[in-house]
Amino acid sequence: MNVAPPSATARSWIGLAVLVLPLLLITIDGTVLILGLPAISADLSPTGIEQLWMIDIYSLVLAGLLVAMSTVGDRFGRRRNLLIGSVVFTIASVVGALATTPWMLIGARALLGIGGAIMMPSTLSLVRNMFLDRQQRRYAMAVWAAMASVGAAVGPLAGGWVIETFSWQAAFLMNIPVMVVLLVLGPLLLPESRNPSLHSIDVISVVLSLVGMVGVVYAIKTLTGGKDTALGMSALVVGVIAVIAFVRRQLTLPTPLLEVRLFRVRYFRGAVIGDLLSILAMVGALVALVQYLQLVLGLNPLEASVWLIPQAVCAAAAAFAAAMLVKRFLPAYVVAVGLLIAAIGFALTVFLSPSSSPALIATSLALVALGAGVGLALSNDIIMSSVQPERAGQAAATSETAYELGTTLGTAVLGGVLVAWYTRVVSSEIDAIDLPGPLRERASSTMAEAQVVATEVDSGTGASVLEIAEAAFTEAITVAGLAGAVIMVLTALWASFTLRGAAAHKDLAAEHELEVAH
Repeated sequence: MNVAPPSATARSWIGLAVLVLPLLLITIDGTVLILGLPAISADLSPTGIEQLWMIDIYSLVLAGLLVAMSTVGDRFGRRRNLLIGSVVFTIASVVGALATTPWMLIGARALLGIGGAIMMPSTLSLVRNMFLDRQQRRYAMAVWAAMASVGAAVGPLAGGWVIETFSWQAAFLMNIPVMVVLLVLGPLLLPESRNPSLHSIDVISVVLSLVGMVGVVYAIKTLTGGKDTALGMSALVVGVIAVIAFVRRQLTLPTPLLEVRLFRVRYFRGAVIGDLLSILAMVGALVALVQYLQLVLGLNPLEASVWLIPQAVCAAAAAFAAAMLVKRFLPAYVVAVGLLIAAIGFALTVFLSPSSSPALIATSLALVALGAGVGLALSNDIIMSSVQPERAGQAAATSETAYELGTTLGTAVLGGVLVAWYTRVVSSEIDAIDLPGPLRERASSTMAEAQVVATEVDSGTGASVLEIAEAAFTEAITVAGLAGAVIMVLTALWASFTLRGAAAHKDLAAEHELEVAH
């Protein structure tokens, strides 16, 4: 006889509101510095490589530690992990605000990643344990996914307003009040939960997961940048070997760090990959198009952030729309249509020119956020509904690792395409201008450097440099946008096949247990 799971109480829903606060900050911090780089550059004078590390080290550390930290939370208590992570996050925020050198700021961002990795799996696994009824959990997951999407979308918006109104240091200080609220209300509203069967943590698995994730992500970042190919290939080899060793070890352990057998289930596997590619699209579009608003159209951070409001609204609405649509349509079709909408958003970049209206950028980003947000919401629901409550931490780690990998790859892959195409075009056209070799090389490296070079030469030469750079950057964004459209179409096809059969009313966890056991 099937017993209906208990319904969530009012305390659970209030607890959910508290629970999504750290999630919102964790995702905001992934993109908050995108609009702050010009101010940071003026203050700390970082090199191009240091600027990249300021943005990317956060997601890199997050992705590398999520699996390990989820198991620590499963073992010692998910609420406890959440609170410990909030303390680390607060300390890192203070260090970031006080940074006086580029590497001090990079170190603070790395520490933020550690704090985020401690907290983030607990946010999703606690949702799984607080909402046992499938329909209630679907709406709770919609709230979680909405905050994740809004965080990624609102990061530059919040950063633009805070940096323009106060300073780039304030982008770190805004974390502290939210962490204080979590530390006060978390113990009162959030239940403690853990996996009673997990008695130890395999340290070798922790090391292998960290080496594997960091190695693979660093290799992709390096190789897409077109520099240090030998180092990138070495990192890729080390990372892949570590991942293979990690997977083989998990299959032999009685209590693995990550239950890789979950990937035997088609729609679990499909949801994880769809999750990764959805956030890759959202972050990749954000990184490219926000730069266009500032560097080509000349908007200041606050002006640029205003044009990101439609994206933030669409990102929030997408999750709730998805929860309603799956009552009438199969998740596979809803996700696929959403991803095709994101592809249309990317394709709009073919209409860009150096004098385009910001409204075109706002429309493109809004469509990408809407479509990818639908994919994120339903993928997370499928992932978390596919496991029993005691395995929530491992499923959460899988989902969030995909999210952070997607964040990093969005920057690395689409950002790498953007930089590589810009460099190729500028290098081929700038020879017609009488520039010294070092200045020519600087102007060919990034659009921001081209603007600096234009101020260091006479006005006629500077105007020519800017014209070439703006045209090249716009063309590079179009190429990156078309690449994003292709990725979204392929992801839609993937979702329509792998998620087929994952109906919203099915007991996915029971189905998983049967397949994982064999």
